[in-house]
Amino acid sequence: MSELAISIRGLSKAYQIEQNERHVTLAEQLLHNARKGFRASPKETFWALKDVSFDVQSGDVVGIVGRNGAGKSTLLKVLSRITGPTEGAVDVYGRVGSLLEVGTGFHQELTGRENIYLNGAILGMSKSEIRRQFDEIVDFSGVETFLETPVKRYSSGMYVRLAFAVAAHLNPEILIVDEVLAVGDAEFQRKCLDKMKDVSAHGRTVLFVSHQLQSITSLCNKVVFMEQGKVRSYGPAEATVAEYLRYSTQKSTDTKLNAKRRPGSGEVRITSVSISKDFYQCDEARVIEFRAERMKPEYTGKVFFFCEVFDQTGAAVMFCDSRLDEIWIEIGDGYNGRVEIRGPWLKPGSYSVTLMVCCAGVIDHFEHACKFETLPMIPYKGQWTLECEKRGAVLPDFTFQAAS
Repeated sequence: MSELAISIRGLSKAYQIEQNERHVTLAEQLLHNARKGFRASPKETFWALKDVSFDVQSGDVVGIVGRNGAGKSTLLKVLSRITGPTEGAVDVYGRVGSLLEVGTGFHQELTGRENIYLNGAILGMSKSEIRRQFDEIVDFSGVETFLETPVKRYSSGMYVRLAFAVAAHLNPEILIVDEVLAVGDAEFQRKCLDKMKDVSAHGRTVLFVSHQLQSITSLCNKVVFMEQGKVRSYGPAEATVAEYLRYSTQKSTDTKLNAKRRPGSGEVRITSVSISKDFYQCDEARVIEFRAERMKPEYTGKVFFFCEVFDQTGAAVMFCDSRLDEIWIEIGDGYNGRVEIRGPWLKPGSYSVTLMVCCAGVIDHFEHACKFETLPMIPYKGQWTLECEKRGAVLPDFTFQAAS
């Protein structure tokens, strides 16, 4: 049986939120203060975490996913002992290195060199241990030129480079990394992911929060799915991420389907959307099915459909128009539609699909109707490089030929 690295039992964290009334003018504020006297403002209890329980085995790489406000960062702060729990218990077996927020643990007036030694001391390292790792830390961070510069003059990217290098190279038994890596450029993010793989390969434990699901599935062997401060599921990475995607898509769909103010004139509405799979290989066809229904009985015109695919940056990468396939639809009482997108190949990452019903103008605009993930398995025989990742929006299906 694997050795236990972290044990969490009934963990809850509450914050008291003071409910202050808003006042437009100084006179209103003074009148309010006079009436209130010395009475304290009413407070509301907000539970950022509620009854969280799970174990992490030594050597596990655990991803933590969830929507904004799910409690992910609060959980990492409790595990890093930055804040204490309100209820429950947390046992951490080993030295923790954490990277939670830009500049956490740095002294603004100290230089990069001095902060390396300071962070090492905070982690419990001796001066000789830090000295042995010093050159590797500087080389990994790429801030050698600015090593004698106070970190208050560093950019956010330089902060993250140095902070991650320190946290990963000072030999913590448990490495905790929040979404802060998103501040770095693509090359540095890849270096960080490779370093986390190396850390776990040496039997150490990694906890990793990210909204980049392709990084979660490629790096982690287990995933915690959190929702509203609670653990919704905890298990193998691919299955748990798939559950999270289904849940997120359904929540988005439920909200959009019930929204009476969805853009469009409303004679026809898309009432259901589904996608054949949550995860695709880069070169797989994506199949989207939907149901459109007539909302106004008097409407008798023909309509056409748009299907647009966006990447995780919000950039449109594909646009499908039923008119290009010579398809106009007379809705009648309802219409079952199907879109099969066969190419081009998509880069690894998260994608969302927006559907529109149109005639002379927009009748229904269903933004983020469904989502899917493209897996980080590149369909080329040669080596995939950073240059390939940076250039172009999609992956071409091509061949090169040369003759003397």
